[in-house]
Amino acid sequence: MATVLGGGWIASGPARASRQPAPWLPHGLRLVPAEGAGEVQTPLAGPVADQLRVGDRVWFRHAKAGELCEHVEALHLVAEDRIVGTERTYRGERKAFV
Repeated sequence: MATVLGGGWIASGPARASRQPAPWLPHGLRLVPAEGAGEVQTPLAGPVADQLRVGDRVWFRHAKAGELCEHVEALHLVAEDRIVGTERTYRGERKAFV
């Protein structure tokens, strides 16, 4: 078991598992059913959880891009294990859509 700070942003719409961001890297982590992502402390389980140390990063894949784009200025485009591009979000372009 490992606990991470935050854990991403929940997608808008009805609360259900499909709206949760999913742990992506390192591989082998999963959300704990009794707790969701996005809390102050997001618990994760899996075979690699005990290998994480304070300060290690856990990357999440978000269910919908909109919530992510509201909070960050740019998205990094990843292919396999490398960044192949960076695109500004509407927040990064100083725009807002309500």
